[in-house]
Amino acid sequence: MNQPVQPPSPDELDPIEIASRDEIAALQLTRLRATLERAYDNVPHYRRCFDKACVSPADLMSLEDLAKFPFTVKDDLRLNYPFDMFAVPREQVIRIHASSGTTGIPTVVGYTRNDLDMWAGLVARCLRAAGARAGDMVHIAYGYGLFTGGLGLHAGAEMLGCTVVPASGGFTERQVGMIYDFEPRVIAVTPSYMLAIGDEFERLGLDPRRCSLQIGIHGAEPWTEAMRDEIEARFAMQAIDIYGCSEAIGPGVSIECVESKDGLHIWEDHFYPEIIDPETGTVLTDGEAGEMVITSLTKQAFPIIRYRTRDLSRLLPGTARSMRRMQRVTGRNDDMLIIRGVNLFPPFIEEIVLEDRRLSPHYYLEVRRPDRLDELTVVVEAKPGAADDETRRAAGRDLAGRIRSLIGIGSKVTVGEPGSIERSAGKAKRIVDLRPKE
Repeated sequence: MNQPVQPPSPDELDPIEIASRDEIAALQLTRLRATLERAYDNVPHYRRCFDKACVSPADLMSLEDLAKFPFTVKDDLRLNYPFDMFAVPREQVIRIHASSGTTGIPTVVGYTRNDLDMWAGLVARCLRAAGARAGDMVHIAYGYGLFTGGLGLHAGAEMLGCTVVPASGGFTERQVGMIYDFEPRVIAVTPSYMLAIGDEFERLGLDPRRCSLQIGIHGAEPWTEAMRDEIEARFAMQAIDIYGCSEAIGPGVSIECVESKDGLHIWEDHFYPEIIDPETGTVLTDGEAGEMVITSLTKQAFPIIRYRTRDLSRLLPGTARSMRRMQRVTGRNDDMLIIRGVNLFPPFIEEIVLEDRRLSPHYYLEVRRPDRLDELTVVVEAKPGAADDETRRAAGRDLAGRIRSLIGIGSKVTVGEPGSIERSAGKAKRIVDLRPKE
């Protein structure tokens, strides 16, 4: 049986992790001034935007003054494709990552050697906070390539002194075989694919609770506390939430500490977080829910100023570390569905699905507009042992009733057989929008 995961001792922590709030704020102000100057002096986009807003780096007298500066949005990065957001000559950029470009033009980010070393150090800090130690074997099932997940976790695990298994995504049976044979202590993977790996263990007649895994590092998609419970119950391990975005750095912006698991501590010595009202752009006070905005403090090649992530969260005081926490991301602005006047995020449905032991956590939402009104269909699958027609029909009726009762919208529910929903080795696709394009 897996042994309890021990948190790091105080002498293992970087001093800044347990510094006073005054020390953290002073460091942030110094680094923020330097970042604004770097962006203004070296990136034409920022010079134009600052000048248009009638602000300059010299106007930053306090951290609160950052609110005077304009936001950066994803379209800004696309309009400056491929390299016009770089603050160093392209020859000094030694690695490039990019988004998938599903809307046409990908967003491109670059890293100097110092950027990569800083990033690896942050990910190593994250892994240590999650309970990993030098000598541990880390199985990385995030995708490699232009996506930042795989290579980001890889470099951080190596810097911590771990043995890395660069499994990447897909080939789920092979993933299970490597976990069974190599006996890694840590796995890094999206939460939805972690459950797919659990399904494969069971399909092969293996008990995932008896495998070597003690720590799961899960991110790259919103997930709920109910999904954490599902993962931890199936694998008898700690499921830890990690957060990042490629525009900020990649994975490693924040992570939960294994001793508390009460929100993700943001590494505020490298990032300055804000929460804003998504509609007005007004900066909200700590504790209020809104959209996460991130400013980098130490990046050389690709400084990012007040980047609107579209991720919904709130800022909370530090607990296991001095640095503030962000609440688990509850959804994204651009993932919100409005069904007959009701705002709906996929995690709302996920919570309800996972309450029913007849249903698996694999699902997606299908939206149509056959006439003038939108119609929502929840497509989910039954668990093994609950796959007969009568049980699936009953589970579908119950789920539709719970959605109407708790969220206030009517929906159709389709409960398929186990394995009927395609598993994703990367980010799970939760919304299929079949409404006519206007």
